[in-house]
Amino acid sequence: MMFKMLLTFLLLLCILDVSHTDEHNHIYEDSEEVVLWMNTVGPYHNRQETYSYFSLPFCEGPKKDLSHYHETLGEALQGTELEFSGLDIDFKKERTSVKFCDVKLTEEKYQAFVYAVKNHYWYQMYIDDLPIWGIVGEIGENKEYAIWTHKKFDIGYNDKQIVDVNLTSDAKVKLEIGAEISFSYEVKWHTSEVKFHDRFDKYLDPNFFQHRIHWFSIFNSFMMVIFLVGLVSMILMRTLRKDYARYSRDDDMDDMEKDLGDEYGWKQVHGDVFRPATYPMLFSALIGTGYHITLVVVCVITFAIMGELYTERGSLLSTAIFVYAATSPVNGYFGGSLYARMGGKVWIKQMLMSAFLLPSLVCGTAFFINFIAIYYHASRAIPFGTMVAVTCICIFVILPLNLVGTVLGRNLAGQPDYPCRINAVPRPIPEKKWFMEPSVIIVLGGILPFGSIFIEMYFIFTSFWAYKIYYVYGFMLLVFLILAVVTVCVTIVCTYFLLNAEDYRWQWTSFLSAASTACYVYLYSFYYFFFKTKMYGFFQTMFYFGYMWLFSLALGIMCGTLGYQGTSSFVRKIYSTVKID
Repeated sequence: MMFKMLLTFLLLLCILDVSHTDEHNHIYEDSEEVVLWMNTVGPYHNRQETYSYFSLPFCEGPKKDLSHYHETLGEALQGTELEFSGLDIDFKKERTSVKFCDVKLTEEKYQAFVYAVKNHYWYQMYIDDLPIWGIVGEIGENKEYAIWTHKKFDIGYNDKQIVDVNLTSDAKVKLEIGAEISFSYEVKWHTSEVKFHDRFDKYLDPNFFQHRIHWFSIFNSFMMVIFLVGLVSMILMRTLRKDYARYSRDDDMDDMEKDLGDEYGWKQVHGDVFRPATYPMLFSALIGTGYHITLVVVCVITFAIMGELYTERGSLLSTAIFVYAATSPVNGYFGGSLYARMGGKVWIKQMLMSAFLLPSLVCGTAFFINFIAIYYHASRAIPFGTMVAVTCICIFVILPLNLVGTVLGRNLAGQPDYPCRINAVPRPIPEKKWFMEPSVIIVLGGILPFGSIFIEMYFIFTSFWAYKIYYVYGFMLLVFLILAVVTVCVTIVCTYFLLNAEDYRWQWTSFLSAASTACYVYLYSFYYFFFKTKMYGFFQTMFYFGYMWLFSLALGIMCGTLGYQGTSSFVRKIYSTVKID
């Protein structure tokens, strides 16, 4: 009997939920209220410098206020500040030129509007999660400042769902101190053949993302991969075959011939090549973080391909945070196992460093920029509650899962299984030519990987820093795979040359030579800022270079890990093949 009552109650809740229609399920009945949310306003050329819509002396409509809460963590972090417009809009109900408020221009309000018009301020609104953009005003021929006071909404619907929204600004009014400005709006409804799941297609720009340059970039990078893989295979296999033959002859020589022979090459450092890297705690933390970032990138790109995450506010960032937290054991497993194989003893300290390495850098940079946003009263300022939520995720989710991964890694893959014994005394590193020095190899190692992705970087930068929606995640996945292959091939070649010069410091060299790709990406961001954008102001500049530093840092750790992993497999393979006395 109790079970039947519970089942009836749940069924009743489902019926009530279905009967309640709003912007969350995107289904409306005739004459039902449609909410117009006012989001932000800011300079057109500074996309991230945004302020509350009502920070300008606009007036609200007559309807009662509705509060909006951040539905996702990503929405809060991206500075979405939705405020109710107060305008009366009902589904399929047209309204013709309704005046909703008046504003008398005092000196302060006049200066605020003039500043907005001078700096080409645009504002953003939402109807049923569909974004709408409009311009505040414009400068006339005689340098007269004017604003648009009439909003005309043309809304398309398909059955019970809104599929299209267009805004036309009318009634340009000259700004004068003491003048009284009236604001009005009208709403037109029309049927549309657009399907609900295709309603975001109008915001995409296929001519920008799929033109010839994009396709040529992919093809060029793919041909580079084929050439590079073939070149690496030919050079290394041919060279290694000669090395194997030479070392086989050395094995058949007696001691006198060996003393008279010419001893050189990568075989000579077999007793030191598996020596633990310097600063093993930091190195293992970077490698664990790199595996973690790589998995998060692959998962998020896959979800974006499958789920069209660009259609919901903050969904891409929310997905990335969730995946990063859920996959934290990967960080602990690979970092903890590597630290154990290197003979590390203080594994708890290593686990803490691995767990908080990237979050501390991200949060530190974000909170620094947040102080600037608070000073400017920008909507990008992260609320205190969101800061607490992020901190709780790090402490109560990421840290415990990282601990689980570390314990598993130390117990399942923490025993060293090197094919060669490690000498008790390190072998002196002989002098070599300048271009074989690790510092030179590190600088040159990132050129080819950067060359394989720099065109795609332009599209990614434009989608984030300009008004484009990035949706070609299939291209991004392909470019990511190309980057991984190129990075591994380049670091293998660099490591072979280093070992052949009898320098066994390959761990950090392989990591940093691959990670140097991020340095070129960050340098490219300077070129993009000064020559491809019209950004200005201290806040936007700090925001741009701060977050580009974080992006480059994460890219560098990921590339460094890919390079190290490929090189580690290569080194283990060649030293396990050759017979060593």
